[in-house]
Amino acid sequence: MRPIEVSHLAKAFGATQAVTDVSFEVERGEVFGLLGPNGAGKTTTIRLILDIFRPDCGTVVILDGPMTEQKKNRIGYMPEERGLYQDVTLEHCLIYLATLKGLSTAEARRRLAVYLERFDLAAHKTKRVKELSKGMQQKAQIISTILHGPELLIIDEPFAGLDPVNTQLVKDLLRELREQGTAIIMSTHQMQQVEELCNRIVLIDHGRNVLYGNLADIRRRYAGDALLVQTPGALPTLAGVTQIAPHNGAVKLTLAQGVSPQDVLTQLVAQRVPVERFEIAVPTLDEIFIRTVSENAAA
Repeated sequence: MRPIEVSHLAKAFGATQAVTDVSFEVERGEVFGLLGPNGAGKTTTIRLILDIFRPDCGTVVILDGPMTEQKKNRIGYMPEERGLYQDVTLEHCLIYLATLKGLSTAEARRRLAVYLERFDLAAHKTKRVKELSKGMQQKAQIISTILHGPELLIIDEPFAGLDPVNTQLVKDLLRELREQGTAIIMSTHQMQQVEELCNRIVLIDHGRNVLYGNLADIRRRYAGDALLVQTPGALPTLAGVTQIAPHNGAVKLTLAQGVSPQDVLTQLVAQRVPVERFEIAVPTLDEIFIRTVSENAAA
C-alpha cells in the first residue's frame, strides 16, 4: 500500500469552499510536490490528510488505513507557522517535542546531538528559542519534524528564511530521507527546489487538481514549438522560424505550426552552420505554474 492515497477530497467552511475535488497518491521513497497559488486549498488538504479537519466527502488512506493516534508517531509535520516553544532552551524544546512522538529522553538527546552538529546549532543549544535567528529557528523546526524518524514527512515551505548554504543542507537531508524510503510531501512556492527534488507533483487551484503527474512528463507536454540553438556566429535566415530571442547564451527559436525541430536542423546542416547546442526548449516549472493557473482562471 502507498503511504498516502487521497481520493476526491472536499471541504467547505460555511460558504467558503476551501477544497472542491483533490486526488493524488504518494509513494514510499519519493518527494512529492503539493503546489498551488495562495488560497488554493493546499493547507486545508494537508489538514484533511492529518485528520485535523474531517472532509465533507472523499477519503484519505494514510499508512494503510485511517488515521489513528498511534500513526501520528510515524508522521512528521512541519507547518509553515513555527511551533516551537519560545521561552525554553533549544535543546530542552527539541527533546521535549521528540518525547511527545515516543522517543525516550536519552534517545532524543543522542539523536539531537547529531543533528545540532550537522545544522551548526550545537553552540546555540542553551539559548532560548526566541533568541535564535529566523534561519536558526527554521533549522530547529526541521530537526523537530524528523528527529523521531517518521515514515511519512509533510513539510510546508521548508526553505523559508534559509541562506543558500543551509538550503543545500536541507535538500541533502531530504534526499537522504527519500533514499531511506521516507515518503515526503513538500509544499512550497520555490519552484526551483521542486524541480530539483520532486519526481511527481500535483498543482491545486481553487480547491481542485489542475495538473498531476510525473514532472518530466509534464514539462515535455508543455514544451510547445520552441528550440534552443547555440552557434559560434549569427544564425542564418531559417524557414519556419517565427521568432528569435536571446536565451541564456543561446538563441530561442519559436517555430511555425507544422514545422519540426528536424526541419530546422536540416537547414542548419545544409548551410554548414556549426551547431554547439540544439535542444527542445523545455519550460521551467515557474512558467508551467503561471500558465496553468492563468488558463484555469480564464476557463
